[in-house]
Amino acid sequence: MANTVFCKKYQKEMEGLERAPLPGAKGQEVLENVSKQAWLEWQALQTMIINEKHLNLMQPDTRKYLLEQMDKFFNNEETDRLQGYVDPGDIQEL
Repeated sequence: MANTVFCKKYQKEMEGLERAPLPGAKGQEVLENVSKQAWLEWQALQTMIINEKHLNLMQPDTRKYLLEQMDKFFNNEETDRLQGYVDPGDIQEL
């Protein structure tokens, strides 16, 4: 049976992750408070941020920045915008 959590992004009970996606306390916090759907959406946004901003994940400042953006995302706060990115839901047919 799937694990369920009260997702802090969507404010409702949803399917949770099977295991902590990060090490330590932060991983446990995500496991207990973030749905699988929200985590997958974060991973997609994180990939776009890394690629757009040409981030080097070997840099401690980069990892700190991504954790800050992740917290904003899960708390429904505005994350850094990606230059030139248009959400497909915002595109209107001509």
